[in-house]
Amino acid sequence: MKLSIILLTFFLGGTIYVLLELLWRGRSHVSMFCAGGLALLLLHGLFLRFALPLFAQCLLGGLVITAIEFVAGAIVNVRLKLNVWDYSKMPLNLYGQVCLPFSLLWCLLTLPISFLSSYLATL
Repeated sequence: MKLSIILLTFFLGGTIYVLLELLWRGRSHVSMFCAGGLALLLLHGLFLRFALPLFAQCLLGGLVITAIEFVAGAIVNVRLKLNVWDYSKMPLNLYGQVCLPFSLLWCLLTLPISFLSSYLATL
């Protein structure tokens, strides 16, 4: 992948993630830009490398985004105590950093990510 595509993919992922957060809860944080950028970059790389059916892409996307969110939460919320988000009141949460309802939402979010990745592959 060319450096320009890597940077574009990271910037798009970060921007989209922040915009989604602003629409969903009215605020965001720079750490979410980084998490979103990394998520799209990783997923785009995986989708380029492996020809997966859409259902498998959605499952993989949900897992990757949840893992990134968990690591980001461990750093930003637990270690740095910035309290950017707290899922402790959500059902089936893990240390308040991730939860099953949002993991399922990330699976759905992977649908447009898959199409965006296909478009980015043409650049």
